Amino acid sequence: MRTEVLSVNDAAIARAAQIIRSGGLVAFPTETVYGLGADALNEDAVRKIFIAKERPFDDPLIVHIAAAQQLLLLARHIPQRAWELVKKFWPGPLTLVLPKTERVPAVTTGGLETVAVRMPGHPIARQLIELSGCPIAAPSANRFGRPSPTTAQHVLEDLDGRIELILDGGPTPIGVESTVLDLTQDPPMILRPGGVTLEVLQEILGEVRLLSSAKSEAAKRSPGTRWRHYAPRAQLVLAEPAELEQIVRELLKDGKRVGVMISQGRLPCSPDRLSVIHMPSDLSEYARLLFRVLRELDAHGVDVIVVEAVEEHGLGRAIMDRLRKACQSS
Repeated sequence: MRTEVLSVNDAAIARAAQIIRSGGLVAFPTETVYGLGADALNEDAVRKIFIAKERPFDDPLIVHIAAAQQLLLLARHIPQRAWELVKKFWPGPLTLVLPKTERVPAVTTGGLETVAVRMPGHPIARQLIELSGCPIAAPSANRFGRPSPTTAQHVLEDLDGRIELILDGGPTPIGVESTVLDLTQDPPMILRPGGVTLEVLQEILGEVRLLSSAKSEAAKRSPGTRWRHYAPRAQLVLAEPAELEQIVRELLKDGKRVGVMISQGRLPCSPDRLSVIHMPSDLSEYARLLFRVLRELDAHGVDVIVVEAVEEHGLGRAIMDRLRKACQSS
């Protein structure tokens, strides 16, 4: 299969919608990362997503819709607080987990009786959904476990020859995936931190819990909670600012080629085997660049990437979540 890459215009989106309707796969930009889309209600089409990504079939997908009323097609019990969140945050980077209707195939939900749904804030994504005439299941458009793609080129690097089309809409503006909020629990629980922060959700809902363990039953209801995710080819080491320099020196002493992502500290040494990228102190800008920088350091051929930890508030919680998942051994 030859993967076609088209710059976004009306004709390109119409072509992509035709592929979705015919059961094919299209990568497209959202405000978070690029998604790999298929008709969420077509079992055979959804299976192709798992095959193209080499993704475990028990890892549920997020279903993307273009209008809030489409939620009624997918979820059979929608509490009032869900509609309050829809009004406040949709379109945008918030995914809601709710009991699914019979219309949603088990393959889309990883065999679960819940479905994860969001309305993307990117106009290209919504136009594609509207023209396709169906909800679109769309995990990140990368090989399973790799850093999420924030440009069309990233998608091509991972999925060339595996999917029909990539819509090139430029870099994605947020850079980390949506927040996944489980509304089947009381109080609601964030299964995956993302573009809508815990602090903002607490202002609306009051008490909101955070997922405490990737091994819990609740973790199964969201993508990005189990296994190793977001990982570069190089080993990734997460370091507190006070210990970063010593870790780097030891790795260099062992003959490693080292990449460093640093935002607060300083590295006085800069030998040939050290690639240093200074990350922004602004967390929104940091999140936008995170996956791109991990891929760039991989391209530099480093053996180890040492990342300075950021403070876990606001988007910093989502950033640290992605970095910890990337450090996992499996």
